[in-house]
Amino acid sequence: MSVAENLASVRERISRAGRDPDEITIVAVTKGFGPEVCRSALDAGLTILGENRVQEGVVKMDAVKAGAWHLIGHLQTNKVRIAVEHFAMIQSVDSARLAEAIARVEAGHPVLIEVNVAREPQKSGADPDHALEVITATAGLLDLKGLMAMGPSHGDPTPAFVELRKLCDEAEQRLGKALPVLSMGMSGDFEAAVAAGSTMLRLGQALLGPRPARTILE
Repeated sequence: MSVAENLASVRERISRAGRDPDEITIVAVTKGFGPEVCRSALDAGLTILGENRVQEGVVKMDAVKAGAWHLIGHLQTNKVRIAVEHFAMIQSVDSARLAEAIARVEAGHPVLIEVNVAREPQKSGADPDHALEVITATAGLLDLKGLMAMGPSHGDPTPAFVELRKLCDEAEQRLGKALPVLSMGMSGDFEAAVAAGSTMLRLGQALLGPRPARTILE
C-alpha cells in the first residue's frame, strides 16, 4: 500500500477509537528510510517527519529540503547545538541538565519532556516520580509544548498513557499554562494512546511500511 493509503487507514482507525482525526497530529517516523520515502510522506500530506538520530536526520534534511523535522530519540549534550539548529522541535528532553544545555544554544526552543511512564530501564525519559521537577525547570528555560512517552514493550499500554495524561494535567495546573501536545502512540499501540488523550502520534511502519534491513547510520 502507498503512504497515502496507509494514512487513510490510520485516520479511519483514529475515528474508530473515538477521536476526530483532524485533532491528531501525525509525525512520520523516517528512521532507517531513505529520502525518497520522506518525500512520499510529504507528498501524502504529512508535514512533520521524526528522526531518532541527529546526524541521520541532518543528512535527510539536506536531501529532502522540505517538511518540519522533530527529534524523537535520545539527545546527547554534545549534539545539542546541531539538533537545535536543524530540528523544529526536540521531543526527548529528559532532564533539567539537557534543558539547560539547549537553552544555552537557543532559549525558548520548542520542546517536549519525555517521561518514562513505562518504567522500563532500557527506555529514556524522566522518572515519572520526579518529572514535575524537570517540567518546572524546563518551562522557565524553553518553549515547553507538552509531554512525550513510549508505551511499554509488553502488556496493556493504557495505564502508562493515562498516567502521562494525568501528569500533563497536573503540570498545566502547576505552571498555569496549557501544554497542548501529548505525544504518545506508535504503530503498535496508537489506538490505545488516542483513546487515552494523545494529540500527537509517532508512526513509522503503520505509515511507511516495513523498515529496511539496512539503515542510514549516524
